[in-house]
Amino acid sequence: MTTVLIVDDQPLQRFGFRMLLESQDDMTVVGEGGHGADAVRMTSGLRPDVVLMDVRMPDMDGIEATRRIVASGSSTRVLILTTFDLDEYAYAGLRAGASGFLIKDALPEQLLSGIRAVATGDAVVAPRLTRRLLDTFAHQLPSGTGDEGDSTSADPAKHPLLSSLTDRELQILTVIGQGWTNTEIAARLHLAESTVKTHVGRILAKTGARDRVQAVILAYDTKLVRPS
Repeated sequence: MTTVLIVDDQPLQRFGFRMLLESQDDMTVVGEGGHGADAVRMTSGLRPDVVLMDVRMPDMDGIEATRRIVASGSSTRVLILTTFDLDEYAYAGLRAGASGFLIKDALPEQLLSGIRAVATGDAVVAPRLTRRLLDTFAHQLPSGTGDEGDSTSADPAKHPLLSSLTDRELQILTVIGQGWTNTEIAARLHLAESTVKTHVGRILAKTGARDRVQAVILAYDTKLVRPS
């Protein structure tokens, strides 16, 4: 059973989400909050598998709430809800540690599958959409990241976060950052898809990335991949 905390400042929106989620045999809503402070407090007490997090809320927004939940070391995953014209919020949410984001007018089945994916440790954002998003907002990356020394800047593989990766793992992290799916990696690098999944799992474990979305951000942060 996947437990979900709904955080949105619109009561009708929360009601709609609750009705949808509780119609599922494998999901249960453990609580509702109206702003970010609710999200932080209730996540600590209820420890839900997933927080369905709105962005624009009074007092504390969803970005700051996400940052605090992740910083607390909680195993709870955060799924950010945004709109097409507010992609900068989605970017900020991913940087804060969210496991993905969905558009608020997503189809019910997309929302349900997104929650299930996040609950199992996967990322919700489609790889190419992630690439577009990061390319658009890459100017927000910290200017010093990856540039601590000339050798690190010239050779991202020497970055401390990447130094434990094998050549194959570096290759796969690079193409993950370029928006390739596991299926595309397997086909283009002539590997079994199960082998690709194993490599991806090792990359996440070695780098400390929470999921595939965070791996893409890491590839940008370390200059392994640069905006096109």
